[in-house]
Amino acid sequence: MLEILADGGADCWVVRVDGRDQSHVDLRDPTRLAFDYVRRIGDVLDAVAPDGEAIRVVHVGGAGLTLPRYVAATRATSAQVVLEPDEALTARVRAELPLARRSGIKVRPVDGVTGIAALRDGYADVVVVDAFADGRVPHDLLAREHLADVGRVLVPGGCYVLNLADHAPFTLARDVVAGLLETFTSIMVSAEPATLRGRRPGNLVLTAARGEVPLDALRRRARSSASPYTVLDQRLVSDTLGGGRPLVRGPS
Repeated sequence: MLEILADGGADCWVVRVDGRDQSHVDLRDPTRLAFDYVRRIGDVLDAVAPDGEAIRVVHVGGAGLTLPRYVAATRATSAQVVLEPDEALTARVRAELPLARRSGIKVRPVDGVTGIAALRDGYADVVVVDAFADGRVPHDLLAREHLADVGRVLVPGGCYVLNLADHAPFTLARDVVAGLLETFTSIMVSAEPATLRGRRPGNLVLTAARGEVPLDALRRRARSSASPYTVLDQRLVSDTLGGGRPLVRGPS
């Protein structure tokens, strides 16, 4: 069931699907990212290019279009493609939470694997994956074959950003890290300290690149954030989330 619920503030809304909050949207201030993990993804988007510079972004998963709105507000004229197969969800979000005029955001009604496969080599500066079905990232979006296809679609030095829900001992995250390291040369992970200590489940934001990930910029953001978080560099990712086996396409 899809619900779009007022969230107390003026023009603030939550998009909820089957009882799970999917997006928070502030129509008056699209730079406000209320969910901590979304703020962390926003920090990566801020760090991949100089302030205000237009970039080309592919978003896998749309819901309330919070991050596309954020990029449109912070990097005007950016070209953005959103891969969201739920056409009814997109239609209702567009009707009740309309996008700004000339936002540069295009929504395609396809799943992430199909949509990425249709893009040309070197199309995107950033690919962001924030897609869930029944509370989990669909398996095929985490398979080594798809991760290699994402690498094909990115420009040299482009970044892949994944929101992954997991908990200690991080079996899923370990396998995804192993798959990413087959395609990308550098990786970092951000998370709440309590999640990394195994005290509660949480959202890991994995960022990978064939060049260098924006590690120093993210460390500065992590220290100054309203909700401070931990950034793991490649050595710490290996120590904390190593030892996995890449996932393969098909049923998990």
